[in-house]
Amino acid sequence: MRFEKKVWLASPTMHGDELKYMQEAYSTNWMSTVGKNIDEVERLVAEKVGCKYAVALGAGTAALHLCTRLAGEALYGRAPAGKGSLSGHKVFCSDMTFAATLNPVAYENGEAVFVDSERDTWNMDPVALENAFEKYPEVRLVVLVHLYGTPAKVDEIRAICDRHKALLIEDAAESLGATYKGKQTGTFGDYSAISFNGNKIITGSSGGMFLTDSEKDAAQVRKWSTQSREPRPWYEHEEIGYNYRMSNVIAGVVRGQIPYLEEHIAQKKAIYERYKAGFAGLPVTMNPYDAANSVPNYWLSCMLIDESAVKRVSPEKILAVLTEMNAEGRPIWKPMHMQPVYREHSFVTAAGIDVGADIFARGLCLPSDNKMTPDQQDAIIAAIRECFAASKI
Repeated sequence: MRFEKKVWLASPTMHGDELKYMQEAYSTNWMSTVGKNIDEVERLVAEKVGCKYAVALGAGTAALHLCTRLAGEALYGRAPAGKGSLSGHKVFCSDMTFAATLNPVAYENGEAVFVDSERDTWNMDPVALENAFEKYPEVRLVVLVHLYGTPAKVDEIRAICDRHKALLIEDAAESLGATYKGKQTGTFGDYSAISFNGNKIITGSSGGMFLTDSEKDAAQVRKWSTQSREPRPWYEHEEIGYNYRMSNVIAGVVRGQIPYLEEHIAQKKAIYERYKAGFAGLPVTMNPYDAANSVPNYWLSCMLIDESAVKRVSPEKILAVLTEMNAEGRPIWKPMHMQPVYREHSFVTAAGIDVGADIFARGLCLPSDNKMTPDQQDAIIAAIRECFAASKI
């Protein structure tokens, strides 16, 4: 069958309050980067996540960039203008992720070293990270991602960082609302960031947030994100800044979304569980998580085709079927060490096996929109089952 209206991978789910708060920004004429919506969003997110301070920024990438600059300056001191806080230094980064996770390392003139994934959560492998420190013992910064809303092995990663006196940047862009040992992601890093991009579980159409328990770091990020303006009657600048602050209009969208976080997570979980049940008996598994220690937010439901079946039914074949149905799927994130822009960078595995490349070759992201109906999802499941049934002929 072909859906009359496209079924998306993950699209914004609006509730009405967003428009009310946007209208409030308009009617009060607070359309720029100050206003009640920004103040409320920062308060609500800090309260929801469980950190002391939240700074609303224009994008998750902006939040990650300022995390990176903070880390670089804490480790190596303030760099001369134009040099970057990580100039001449390597940084260990999750390998299977979106480029926004580690591009800020390049913005600060650092060199990303990619650390392979493990199969239990698809996140950074602690064994590979330990191997990376053995190879590059001078490294003092790690960038960790919670992929597809699934928490990484935080305790193991944190212990390795502490042992090697390394700081940890936590990219929780995809994992708002997910917990590890009862604690919200976004609270484990020395510097942490979340995203409100249009396809995230809570959206502002754009936007992101820096999370911290440090009043000093929050103040520094507020300053940098508003062009590093000094408190003078005139425009005075003693260091490089950025136009990174969230607008009061975008903050209105996020403000209207936040009360629905748990509802969105419940809807996403139902989608994940329906796929899992619907694929019973097929040579596939769903994206895994550590059920003993973590609760994901189920942002995207993904499947991994068994090695025994992938030559008969490839991810490309299933994605083509989804496209024909007018449903959106997507390949798994292509690992960063495979990206042309980073091909010359070092890559460290746990035991010489490239786990991320294997997941990329056999995995795909399924339609996970929380407005997808059960009937639509059942049709998608049936079409995927038919791919495997037909391959046996």
